[in-house]
Amino acid sequence: MTSANKKLLVLAGDGIGPEVMAETLRVAEWMGRRRAVRFDVREDLVGGAALDKHHVPLTDATMKAAMDADAVLLGAVGGPKWDKLPFAQKPERGLLRLRKEMDLFANLRPAVVFDALVDASSLKPEVINGLDLLIVRELTGGMYFGEPRGIENIAGGGRKGTNTHTYTDAEIRRLARVGFELARLRGNKVCSVEKANVMEAGVLWREEVTKLHAAEFADVQLSHMYADNCAMQLIRNPRQFDVIVTDNLFGDMLSDEAAMMTGSLGMLPSASLGARDAATGRRHALYEPVHGSAPDIAGLGQANPIANLLSFAMCLRYSFALEAEAELIERTAKAVLDRGLRTGDILQPGKTLVSTRAMGDAILKELEKLGG
Repeated sequence: MTSANKKLLVLAGDGIGPEVMAETLRVAEWMGRRRAVRFDVREDLVGGAALDKHHVPLTDATMKAAMDADAVLLGAVGGPKWDKLPFAQKPERGLLRLRKEMDLFANLRPAVVFDALVDASSLKPEVINGLDLLIVRELTGGMYFGEPRGIENIAGGGRKGTNTHTYTDAEIRRLARVGFELARLRGNKVCSVEKANVMEAGVLWREEVTKLHAAEFADVQLSHMYADNCAMQLIRNPRQFDVIVTDNLFGDMLSDEAAMMTGSLGMLPSASLGARDAATGRRHALYEPVHGSAPDIAGLGQANPIANLLSFAMCLRYSFALEAEAELIERTAKAVLDRGLRTGDILQPGKTLVSTRAMGDAILKELEKLGG
């Protein structure tokens, strides 16, 4: 198979970001050599690294490069070195700017339990064995962005904090469409999650999802669930879910709950997608591991590169329609874990502790075996 070069903007960021990104780039290079899937890679700075060099968490030039790229790969941002900076200058503002200006409204957070890591979860094996669900979270609206917002003094004394939960029908429908489209590629089930029993925005959410389902996705099984019940059901019987579609606030909490069910944040990838261009079908997209910058282990060779690698697999799948290559990476990660190799975050009794680089070496060896 041959393929035109694909433009990747690589923003390794801070902390362990450069370490895990280095292993992913080794796999991307392998793809070019062995699978004829070639990438034009541009590396740049974001977060604290950008602050140190450019005094801003993301430069205008880097933002333009992100808009021009076919996909953006990001490692991690932030760390205690920059904690005392004003809010507008913090490293995380670089990531938020990318999400906002690229209009990355759909955040995809898979929660997959590898057979070799079933015992790493705090839940019973019979509850989570075989778990494979996907949370589709709205990322650019809702409580985190609604106006009015802020903290103000109250006449006569005291203070009041205000955040506004607001969604338009268009925002709801475009997210739900992503969820339905992805469900067709998986188990063909969508559970839409809100709080329609106490929130008007939740009522609108349920109405709009239902209308879109009837008009365009009647072949997909649709159910509705209140967010608090969903949180309970994720612990009680998570395998009932295939695709969960929900808003920014609830998605933030539910995706972290689902993440910890798998045993380690170091294993979890994510994708943030924009709308498809009607003419070209192209969409802005950013892929990043769920874990943070982990500054306490940065530079020590202890970081788990698998989440970043699986984020690259999502990039191959959703930005480039390279399903075979995405599945190859996922099978490779599974094979390495089945061999008993572990970084410190997923170390279990009787398993072999390896460094970040050694895990990358093992992944490349498995790639040669499975897909070379």
